[in-house]
Amino acid sequence: MDLGVHYFTFTHPEWETTLTDRLTATARIADEGGVSLFTVMDHWFQMLHSGGPFEPMLEGYTTLGYLAGVTERVRLSLLVTGVTYRYPGLLAKTVTTLDQLSGGRALLGIGAAWYDREHAGLGVPFPPTAERFERLEEALQIARQMWSDDDGAYDGTHYQLAETICLPRPVRGTVPILIGGGGERKTLRLVAQYAQACNLFGAPGEEGRETIRHKLDVLRGHCERLGTDYDAIEKTMLYRGPTEDADAFLREMAAYAALGISLVSLTPPQYADPVPWAEQVTALVPRLGSI
Repeated sequence: MDLGVHYFTFTHPEWETTLTDRLTATARIADEGGVSLFTVMDHWFQMLHSGGPFEPMLEGYTTLGYLAGVTERVRLSLLVTGVTYRYPGLLAKTVTTLDQLSGGRALLGIGAAWYDREHAGLGVPFPPTAERFERLEEALQIARQMWSDDDGAYDGTHYQLAETICLPRPVRGTVPILIGGGGERKTLRLVAQYAQACNLFGAPGEEGRETIRHKLDVLRGHCERLGTDYDAIEKTMLYRGPTEDADAFLREMAAYAALGISLVSLTPPQYADPVPWAEQVTALVPRLGSI
């Protein structure tokens, strides 16, 4: 199993003067310690359950561009891009730029968006749920077309592009797509149809594992109906359980690995220095890798 770090908060002691230094140090520890994926959120306001809009928050793709310059190996993504925040053609170009400048380390993590307060606060339209998912599917189609040999028009319900030109191309010719969320009817169907990775929410104990087991069964069913390869999809999860007892944590991860999860992303503590935490969790990488 691989390890990911999801840097969801910038609220640390004396963040007003240490925010950049702590982010940089944490990313470098992760990079040098064998962490597979480093992610930040695509939010403009901090989430309400993590302190709300008056906590610090950096714009996601600017942050990833900076991280590309201070790391060498770790993959970089937002967890996840809100489809409502950027026109899809410009989003594909942004992610391609990140991929080029990072030497092929970008993922397009994307979802339907949900945080209505930041939309209203900053004047961004927030369509109904059904329309957001329609826009998400069109964005996925546009990204795939821009990373293909087809540079012609795209004519969708919500987006119309006269030319889908994207030069330079991504380093690997395309950028892997990760779709976040566990919605069974729409989200996991989109994973099966368009994505190379999914991200689910894990929790300690049998109830958490049963939830993941069920979501992966749903994903497998969508793959069978669509004729896509379930085994080729990277199954990742965001885990908020305890890690202080390394042996207990690794037993929990072994149980998740048996279900098919191949990467677990952990989050640093809020209101505490993330650097010692990063050193602690990267020490788990060799043992996780043997699961």
